[in-house]
Amino acid sequence: MREWFEYAIVRGVMAIFGALPRSAARGLGAGVAALLYRVLGRLRGVGERNLALAFPEMSGAERDRILREEFRSLGWQLAEFPRMSKLTRESAETFIRYEGLENYLAARDKGRGVFVLTAHLGAWELSSFFHSLMGYPMSMVIRRLDNPLVDGLVNGVRSMHGNRVLHKDDFARGLLTAMHRGETVGILMDTNMTPPQGLFVPFFGVDACTASGLARVALRTNAAVLPGFLLWESSEQRYVLHFGEELELVRTGVNEKDVLANTALFTATLESWIRRYPGQWLWVHRRWKTRPEGGEKIYR
Repeated sequence: MREWFEYAIVRGVMAIFGALPRSAARGLGAGVAALLYRVLGRLRGVGERNLALAFPEMSGAERDRILREEFRSLGWQLAEFPRMSKLTRESAETFIRYEGLENYLAARDKGRGVFVLTAHLGAWELSSFFHSLMGYPMSMVIRRLDNPLVDGLVNGVRSMHGNRVLHKDDFARGLLTAMHRGETVGILMDTNMTPPQGLFVPFFGVDACTASGLARVALRTNAAVLPGFLLWESSEQRYVLHFGEELELVRTGVNEKDVLANTALFTATLESWIRRYPGQWLWVHRRWKTRPEGGEKIYR
C-alpha cells in the first residue's frame, strides 16, 4: 500500500507540472524548492558543510547564495521531468542547444565505445533524454529507486527515445558489452562510494572515495571518455548540452596505478566544471561521508 501511495503522489505531481505551461511549471518548481530550502534544515546543513570544505575562502553569504541556486536548479528539474515525454525535436531546440557536439561525434566514430563522464550537475535527467531525442540514444548507469513502481515510471520516461538503463547493482557486464558494441554510456561519477569499489582521490582538495569502475573498464576496452553536462546558461536563458574534448588516459602499464591516476583525472575534470557552475551541483549529497582509515568524520 505504501508503494502504491507513493506512486500515486508522484503521478499526481507529474500531472500538475505536466499540465502547466513551461514557464509556469518552472516558476512553481522554483517556489517549491525555496520552501524546501527553508524547511529541510538538515539537508541544508550538509550543503553548507560541503561548501565550507570546497570553498573555505568564500564568505558565508556567497555560499548561501550558491546553495539557494542549487535548490532552484533542483526545482527546475522537478518542473522539466514531467514535461519531457511531450517534447519533440523542434520544441526541445527552443530552450536547449549543443556545444561541442563534434567532440562527441568524433569519439563515437572511433567505434571503441564512449563513456560520457557526468555528474549531478545541471539538468542531468534532461541531458540524456535530449541527446536521445536528437537521435543519439545511450545507456545510463542508474541506482534503482526504492519504490519499484516509481522506478518503472521514471525509467519509462528516460527510455522513450532509445535510452537504456543499466542498474548499478548489475552493470559491469553491461558496460563491457556496450563498449564492445561501440555504444555510449553515461556515468554519474560524483557520489560517495566505499572501498573496495571506491578509491580515495582529491576532490576540492579533500580526499573523496570515488568509483573506480569507469577507469577500469575504459583502460580495458580503450573506450573514449569525455565530459558531458546540460547546464543552464543564464545569459541565454536556456540550457546548453556541453561535450568537452576526449580525455587522454594515463597508461603506464601498471594497472592499479593507472586506475588510481585516471580516477583522479576524472574527478578533477568534474571539479573543474562544478567550479564553473557551482550553483548547479548537488551540494546536499554527503560526498565526503566515507573517510580514509583513521580520518575524522565530516558529517555529524
